[in-house]
Amino acid sequence: MPTRREPTARQLRLATELRKLREAAGLTARQAAAMLGVSNVQISQIESGLSGVSEQRLRRLAAHYACTDEEFVDALVAMATDRTRGWWEEYRGLLPTSFLDLSELEHHACFLRHVAILYVPGLLQTEDYSRAVFSSRLPELTPEELELRIEHRKARQQFDIPYEAVIHEAALRIRVSDRETSRAQLVRLLELSEASHITVRVIPFDLDGFATASSAMTYVGGSVPRLDTVARDAPHGAMLVDSEPQLQLYRTRFRKVESQSLEPSRSRDLIHTLAKEL
Repeated sequence: MPTRREPTARQLRLATELRKLREAAGLTARQAAAMLGVSNVQISQIESGLSGVSEQRLRRLAAHYACTDEEFVDALVAMATDRTRGWWEEYRGLLPTSFLDLSELEHHACFLRHVAILYVPGLLQTEDYSRAVFSSRLPELTPEELELRIEHRKARQQFDIPYEAVIHEAALRIRVSDRETSRAQLVRLLELSEASHITVRVIPFDLDGFATASSAMTYVGGSVPRLDTVARDAPHGAMLVDSEPQLQLYRTRFRKVESQSLEPSRSRDLIHTLAKEL
């Protein structure tokens, strides 16, 4: 297979999982190469995402590594053989790579869970709200850069997988622009919360002892739990977390945040009240 110049986050994740399997089996890259009858360089390229791997070779590697989790191996095969050219590729070279990686991650997700503290989640934002958020970025974006980001965000919003957003009341009250923009955003949230695949919960200000979530996070469900990912906000785009200990931590954190939030019906009542106040 030809060598890649810039592997995507999904390709790097596959490479990382293959390396983890080899290391868990206590084998060196040289031993893995000998088992396949290839060079050390080829194993190195596979485990760095610079080269793809066929289904046959992947299954042989999994067998040599004594991986008996068939569902996990099948998921890795699906990642290795996927030739989808997603809509986000239209933005390659125009937007930071992290934007594209997040789009690809969401596209292949089985479910999404989001915790928002200061802003309404991007997947639920109106165009005017998104424009206000992006316009506040420093250094300032050019008009072309701004429109590309808004266009990309609107494309991300075309999803139909289960999505649960837990939003702090602070994010609902902060006016990123004017009253009209804020009111329209709250109305949009109410509309989206009625969709069968979207659940919106609110953490009210009057909740005692809330210190569980200090920043936003998106939990992305993979085809198997071992392929879950957490996206955290970082200065230059989303930071992806996929180690099992960290994933377990974020699963626990989300459950705690969710348990402290209002039920969906009460959340809608609060959003409706806030919209009337504007």
